[in-house]
Amino acid sequence: MDKIYVIHENETWLKPLRAAFDKLNLPYEEWNIDKMTLDLQAIPPQGIFYNRMSASAHTREHRYAPEITNNLLAWLHRHNRTVINGWRALQLEVRKSEQYMALQEHGIKHPKTLIANDVSLLPQAAESLNQYPFIIKPNRGGKGTGVQLFYSQESLNSAIASGDIGESLDGIWLIQEYIKPVDGRITRVEFVGGEFLYAVSIDSSNGFQLCPADSCQVGDAFCPVSQSGNSSKFLIIDNYENNDIPKYSKFLEKNDIGVGAIEYAEDATGTKYVYDVNTNTNYNAAAESLSDKNRQGMYEIARHLGQQLQAIKKLKRA
Repeated sequence: MDKIYVIHENETWLKPLRAAFDKLNLPYEEWNIDKMTLDLQAIPPQGIFYNRMSASAHTREHRYAPEITNNLLAWLHRHNRTVINGWRALQLEVRKSEQYMALQEHGIKHPKTLIANDVSLLPQAAESLNQYPFIIKPNRGGKGTGVQLFYSQESLNSAIASGDIGESLDGIWLIQEYIKPVDGRITRVEFVGGEFLYAVSIDSSNGFQLCPADSCQVGDAFCPVSQSGNSSKFLIIDNYENNDIPKYSKFLEKNDIGVGAIEYAEDATGTKYVYDVNTNTNYNAAAESLSDKNRQGMYEIARHLGQQLQAIKKLKRA
């Protein structure tokens, strides 16, 4: 029987997706590839394959999950299987530098960025950037891991000397201008199946760990609704307008991203700077419940996958 196959490495993130599959009565199977073997001579099963591999896998001690996923996707491609968020999507998920080059191809503005392959080169790169404050981030991140804001060359030199700069898994560092959000909030624009789902306003005042998933919250600082009840970290924008939505959608389509999000900061002049493309999007149930749009991201993903499954069944019958 044809099924939906979910490729992943994090059980927690799948709970709401399972519920959506069950609600829609869709057949599915999970492939947890944290530790796996793959017979390259085998034939993949028939169905739809949804890649939920994340750049942050290493933060859950799943260091080589993206690498085996890359091989798995090549195997599926070899046998002409339909994959949502295929090889190109994974490539952009784990390489922020390539995200920015891809954004350039579509005329989407991003912060000025330099890259370097050694920590010793960071001061020189920051000097060339000549933007203060500036951000240092690893090429493969996830949940804001390793992102650091520096206000001066001296503070960067001090962090390097003390060994507080951290590490980059692939050895590539990004040195990037910091875009100060005009209201202290950044925006995450969600898409499912190439269609705009909704936009989320995220309070960035407490740092760079901006994952909206319920499982990513760390204490009150990252709770979707604060203890006081007077403010929310994640707020769905009910009357959102952005003339770049068609451009974002085209960008995602051209890069094989069937489900994903575009994150940007808007400066005081109203200029939007896209700083992240997320191909393993998560949704905050609390924010969704407070929205007038009444749309649940995981339900929309399940519905889209179900439609894709029906489409390949029709092709087989034709």
